[in-house]
Amino acid sequence: MDTWMVLLFLQASLVLSLANRATPVLRFVAVGDWGGVPNAPFYTARETATAKEIAKTVQILGTDFILSLGDNFYFNGVQNANDKRFQETFEDVFSASSLRNVPWYVLAGNHDHLGNVSAQIAYSSISKRWNFPSPFYRLRFKVPRSNVSVAIFMLDTVTLCGNSNDFTSQQPERPRDLALARTQLSWLKKQLAAAKEDYVLVAGHYPIWSIAEHGPTHCLVKQLLPLLAMHKVTAYLCGHDHNLQYLQDENGIGFVLSGAGNFMDPSTKHARKVPNGYLRFHHGTNTSMGGFAYVEISPKEMTVTYIEASGKSLFKTRLPRRARHAHPRRLHPAA
Repeated sequence: MDTWMVLLFLQASLVLSLANRATPVLRFVAVGDWGGVPNAPFYTARETATAKEIAKTVQILGTDFILSLGDNFYFNGVQNANDKRFQETFEDVFSASSLRNVPWYVLAGNHDHLGNVSAQIAYSSISKRWNFPSPFYRLRFKVPRSNVSVAIFMLDTVTLCGNSNDFTSQQPERPRDLALARTQLSWLKKQLAAAKEDYVLVAGHYPIWSIAEHGPTHCLVKQLLPLLAMHKVTAYLCGHDHNLQYLQDENGIGFVLSGAGNFMDPSTKHARKVPNGYLRFHHGTNTSMGGFAYVEISPKEMTVTYIEASGKSLFKTRLPRRARHAHPRRLHPAA
């Protein structure tokens, strides 16, 4: 009797698994701040634990790609495209068979800018998994077996706002190259205005909203947030603060903070700097071995699940598909 029950359970699980895989869904992992350490063994226990859980999740649920949300190499980036850190902190850690052919789409964080970001871009021609074509760029996907489209705009928020010093001011002061910052912002404005996709995501390293150590990024609240609201962007994904957070504003924009790939910081020092009601989830427990966000986009909705390195599902939320060819919101100037 017990044997039959086990067989029935396994059969039901298989049917459910096949049904899930048959559903038209675009899947990806979003993980930031996973970049190891500059001394042997060049990775942390949290990075390896997170990498193992990403591999398990991908093996069971599948993924189309991984979004790397910056601070790919602590603490001073890489020096050139042949830097050993690519092997020691990336290739050797995310080495499970389930990840072998999964493409990574990469953007730069503040620690990457302390090294050579051009070298990370150049590594795209060396690694079959590493995709970093330029400091900022657009990705476009279709939800399988549907006409539903997804756009992701990958930003360099350090170029946009300037670098920040984690040990003094938490805020980026000003862009090093003002012309380049203006070029990127102009590019994004044009791209968002023209975006007709059913889901539009924007990704960068710095958070717009965060209750943690670094807090909200003033430059992005001022320059980027109005654009997201105007063009009805689905969500903004980021890292920088070393924890997991989900926030949502009155416009319905989701703010997915996934910066727990290498360190965990329990700080909530900026809780009062975020508008009341925005924070829906926060996980920064010192004893946690890290985690990431797992995103599924169907013709109907986008689901974000936060998964701890232990395998535990911590929080799940849903965001609706955009209205097709939606008109930009009219924003009233601030008083």
